[in-house]
Amino acid sequence: MKTAKNNSYKIRCTGCGAKNRIPEDKLGKNARCGKCRQALQTEALFLPQPVMISDLDFDAKVLQSPIPVLAYFWASWCPTCSSVSPTIDEFAAASKGRIRVVKINVDASPKTASRYDILSVPSLLAFDNGRIQETLSGSMQKHDLMVAMARYL
Repeated sequence: MKTAKNNSYKIRCTGCGAKNRIPEDKLGKNARCGKCRQALQTEALFLPQPVMISDLDFDAKVLQSPIPVLAYFWASWCPTCSSVSPTIDEFAAASKGRIRVVKINVDASPKTASRYDILSVPSLLAFDNGRIQETLSGSMQKHDLMVAMARYL
């Protein structure tokens, strides 16, 4: 029985880098890379909300992610960030399992903000395969985010 493309997820193996298509009904059931046979970690990828990260776990959660990542850089003192945050939350729920959404507070994580030259907030960076792919406008609507990130699926 074949699974429709829309009912499967592409997950990159952190061991060999190969992309694997995992049918929705096989998630969390000892999925293995088709190339190197390494176990694929799928549990943490299906959170319906953004993950708060810091300088300490940025590399592990973003650069080593088996799926594309949308990184949202924000600050508590930023009024625009407060108005954009619900849109980021909605996007995370709509794209769970396909795109990991992370939030980075620039005041609490100055090394990461400096590393990526974040000079204003909100800022959005698209990562895929451990590399920055695109810088997006910090105040996009959910539909525009979906369109912009679709190329990484």
